[in-house]
Amino acid sequence: MKYILYSLFLICSVYVQAKEPILVVTELAPPNQVLIDGEVAGEGTQFIRDIFAEADLTPNIQMYPWARAYKIADELKNTFIYSLARTVEREDKFYWIGPVERFELGFIGLSERDDLIINTTEQAKVYKIAMQRNDFSTQTLAKLGFEVVLTSDIQKSYSLLLAKKVDLIVDDPLYMQQMSDYLKLKPAHLKFIYKIDELTIDAYLAANKKTDMHLIESLQAAFLKIKQKKGLPYWY
Repeated sequence: MKYILYSLFLICSVYVQAKEPILVVTELAPPNQVLIDGEVAGEGTQFIRDIFAEADLTPNIQMYPWARAYKIADELKNTFIYSLARTVEREDKFYWIGPVERFELGFIGLSERDDLIINTTEQAKVYKIAMQRNDFSTQTLAKLGFEVVLTSDIQKSYSLLLAKKVDLIVDDPLYMQQMSDYLKLKPAHLKFIYKIDELTIDAYLAANKKTDMHLIESLQAAFLKIKQKKGLPYWY
């Protein structure tokens, strides 16, 4: 009898949990994560919504500076985050639902700067670089001996570059163009200078390690169904 009651309790708990909006955090990253009329939208975000819909779950997607988004996902149970680079250091800190993006990052500077000459990653150490706190790219370059100016999110890094307070930032060339459009810059205002091989990596929808396993399994199954129905996002 006790076993039956306990089983019913678990079923009811899961049902209630499934009907409640589930917190999902992300950052500003056009075209995949943008704010439209106060709601997080974009191509990559729609893919996330499709996964949750397939699992019959409701996501409460909130946008924060990356450092804060990462902290929230790291500390709050039943919280999800995208797009999180899957690294060795993070492997045991999160549950990994599925890849939703791919980063091919490199150094970006102002087009007017003819003096920015980078033919190897090592050569960039002479320049002042802005990078985001708690970002895998920052952690990777730190291991390579870089000292950088830390910012709370990618938009702040772009702001420092545009204000000529730093020489370089790190981003994907696709997102550089999208961010240029978002910031209403002239098409040739920025230039992609050098691709960093160590910063090519898949990024995932991931979950806090204390997240209910029913949610993890439901979303992993939903991801596979969406992948089969629609394929992975366009950048794959």
